[in-house]
Amino acid sequence: MRSIGVFCLAALCLAATSLAKIDVEDGVLVVTKDNFDSVIQDNDYVLLEFYAPWCGHCKALAPEYAKAAKKLEETNSPIKLGKIDATVESALTEKHMVRGYPTLKFYRKGTPIEYTGGRQAEEIVNWLLKKTGPPAKDLPTVDEAKALLDAHKVVVVGFFKDVESEAAKVFLEVGSAMDDHIFGITSADEVFSEYGIEDGKIVLFKKFDEGKAVFDGELTATSVQNFITVYSLPLVVEFNQDSAQKIFSGDIKSHLLVFLSKEAGHFEKYVEGIHEPAKKYRGEVLFVTIDCDETDHERILEFFGLKKDDVPAMRLIKLEQDMAKYKPDNPELTNENVLEFVTAFMEGKLKRHLLTQDLPEDWDKSPVKVLVGTNFHEIAFNKEKDVLVEFYAPWCGHCQQLAPIYDQLGEKYKDNDKLVIAKMDATANELEDIKITSFPTLTLYKKETNEAVEYSGERSLEGLSKFIESGGVYGETPEEAQEEDEDDDVPRKDEL
Repeated sequence: MRSIGVFCLAALCLAATSLAKIDVEDGVLVVTKDNFDSVIQDNDYVLLEFYAPWCGHCKALAPEYAKAAKKLEETNSPIKLGKIDATVESALTEKHMVRGYPTLKFYRKGTPIEYTGGRQAEEIVNWLLKKTGPPAKDLPTVDEAKALLDAHKVVVVGFFKDVESEAAKVFLEVGSAMDDHIFGITSADEVFSEYGIEDGKIVLFKKFDEGKAVFDGELTATSVQNFITVYSLPLVVEFNQDSAQKIFSGDIKSHLLVFLSKEAGHFEKYVEGIHEPAKKYRGEVLFVTIDCDETDHERILEFFGLKKDDVPAMRLIKLEQDMAKYKPDNPELTNENVLEFVTAFMEGKLKRHLLTQDLPEDWDKSPVKVLVGTNFHEIAFNKEKDVLVEFYAPWCGHCQQLAPIYDQLGEKYKDNDKLVIAKMDATANELEDIKITSFPTLTLYKKETNEAVEYSGERSLEGLSKFIESGGVYGETPEEAQEEDEDDDVPRKDEL
């Protein structure tokens, strides 16, 4: 009898788990440790967001996430959206190896898949539909084609009389590979006639700029993907949390960055005027606007050596050349001047712009000497002296922790006329022949040869002293390098 009782108790517990209450907020399931299993088991398709209430990115995502849930509900989609408060459900967060917020995971028939879509409602819906349906929606009638185009900002449609043709197969291959856009395919005469499109054409319909773009290149998966990547973005893209990934992960690595202020009315005054040069260099240079009123963009201004008073302004940047920057001689944001600036860049006529600060009058008065772009080579490459240079960033916490130790180091060796202890703000001073990728970077330039040896030991007075006195030998071995905290999150210069 006791075994029957235990069995019944276990059954009741299982039943209680499967019937755990699931609250809904703005169309989004509220998932907890008690109902997690039932949510995943009872729904074929579930997108889950692990969030923290204090997280700014989570707060920005919340309304878009709710819009996406509503869109799916309106179409009677089987796809559900859920959210988990990671600060409350710590066991779930740990179990699913969540390391940042927000983290989104898609469960397809119980199997988790990494979410790689965007953060706007339409991008979320598009990604989910592509993961749960065919690569392209069949459009047998004009009404169905119009409904699809009306529902989305960007739709890519293949017009193929023979949907089994090789060209159609290439189109569908691209549709399967690109999750962030909606694809349609049609062989219906009435749809061809409605849009005036010839057989074998691929058309990108969009609710901005010129309204549509027709692909006319060589029909390969790569060329079609490149076409979609270029023409699915506005001629002039506004930089924000949602567009950043598309801007920097795309194939176009040359960007014209236009720094403006919405509060001052710059967008209305200048953006329309740069459309013509943007059209001319479409596919070669990406035109990007940055609203300098946003506090999140202050670091970007700093990276280019700009202050808010300098706005409006423009810079060119080449990503594949270690963020090479180019500054115009004429800062005016006129159609003609922007075109001249970009044309000179494309023709290789511009010299790279390197940031440098003015040399302080008292740069050599303290034990730790101050270097800037103009005096760096003269001091660091002095063949009669060893020179230790700290390349730092003012905002870097590790640099701030090192500062008092580095001052002590300068005081210790201030009377050594064969040694210079120096520092340089690498965010405000750039060197064409030296690339700094993380902060702080400590480099010893040896006398006579000017050989550069980077220090990788512990950041202590004793460790740095041994490094100097050993001629750069101490701190180079793997064993000594491991004295650094392996979890030390050293910031990189390109993490801006």
